[in-house]
Amino acid sequence: MDCTLQIFLDDRWVDCVQIKLNDGLCQWNYLVSYAVEHTDAPLSLAEPVDMDLRAARTMPAFLYDLVPQGAGRRFLLGALKLQDGSDADFPLICAGAFNSIGRIRVAEAVDYFEMHVARHPAARGLPGLPIDDVVVRSAEFKERMFLHGMLSTGTTGVQGAAPKYLLTRDRAGLLHGDAILPDADATEHLIAKLPRGNSAADNKILRNEAAYMRVAAALGIRTHADLPTLHGDVLLVPRFDRIASDGKVVRLHQESVASILGLPGFDLRPSLFEVVAGIRKVVTDPSAETLEFIKRDVINLAMRNTDNHARNTAVQLVEGKVRLTPLFDFAPMYLDPEVIPRALRWYRPDTRIELTDWADVLAALPVSGHERRMLALELSRFAAQIERLPDIMEELGVDHDIIEFLTPYIDTQVRQLKALQPPEAHHAPSEPT
Repeated sequence: MDCTLQIFLDDRWVDCVQIKLNDGLCQWNYLVSYAVEHTDAPLSLAEPVDMDLRAARTMPAFLYDLVPQGAGRRFLLGALKLQDGSDADFPLICAGAFNSIGRIRVAEAVDYFEMHVARHPAARGLPGLPIDDVVVRSAEFKERMFLHGMLSTGTTGVQGAAPKYLLTRDRAGLLHGDAILPDADATEHLIAKLPRGNSAADNKILRNEAAYMRVAAALGIRTHADLPTLHGDVLLVPRFDRIASDGKVVRLHQESVASILGLPGFDLRPSLFEVVAGIRKVVTDPSAETLEFIKRDVINLAMRNTDNHARNTAVQLVEGKVRLTPLFDFAPMYLDPEVIPRALRWYRPDTRIELTDWADVLAALPVSGHERRMLALELSRFAAQIERLPDIMEELGVDHDIIEFLTPYIDTQVRQLKALQPPEAHHAPSEPT
């Protein structure tokens, strides 16, 4: 089985990589013309553009960012009559990776989608829907889902367990399946996120995710300029991998930490020290992004967002600079009925023993003494904001019982961060007036 990857450059899709899967061996290479003309546009920041032929018993790690998951995966497994499992990943990509997050797609998946739409001519040219139709799952919305087979709404292009739809807003403010609306008519790209299940806890998590994101923004964490908004039990999340302007859409390079670390599959759990090292290798400002990453983990711990697997952190390329994406999938996941544990932890590189105090984590980070002192100082200053978390959460709409539950976790973070304050900061001389 073969496929061709395409990348979106200069307002058009360009063939870039050929992949062959045969008898369990996956071979891939950049096309010669692409390798000559586009050395500055790799599919993965961890894989340079060159003319080498690569071969392995697993797919390249960046390809797993395109594998359909959740509801989209289940739909395609049925459509393709496949048994679930790792052997299904490649054929699922060849059918479902036509509209993925970021700027990469599979040419064969585009063909599959176009054949699917051709079977449903009534799906073409339909007017957009208001958000209320999505919220109440109206007859019109259900009909679109049937006609589009969940494909045009991009369900196969976004990962995670919660049901999600990729939607695009047109010039009239109405919503369409993302792959149906032409770029020239798009004004905004959104993810419509539904509760993971039918329990009260699932609804509570989704309801508080919008408030959690408001809290993160108030704390100075990097968030998208447009924050998620809740509509009934639908969370509308503005996408930050696309920029729609003047009838054109720019698709940004976006890549998970798992891809950067070269991790195939979905079950590998690197140490957070390895995650930091991987981020530092590709970002433009390693010191700034290390601080940003640690601050995000502080609030993960303080606010009990336990779902911190290696695909819930990503980097993107914006205006020639690589940095962590705005925060996403930040919610009170400790409430999840499936009991989601914290997947990634600070395992000391030499002993593999988990470190749970920030002083120990900073001491084990392989950075210069100057950077370590900078991190300690900035994190000690962050303590003042974390100390105000209960008031900030109350003000920004987090449920009161969640705030009460989090109190001991917040106190632990405040105590640890304050302990990082360098001695000279306690007795710094006054500035002359």
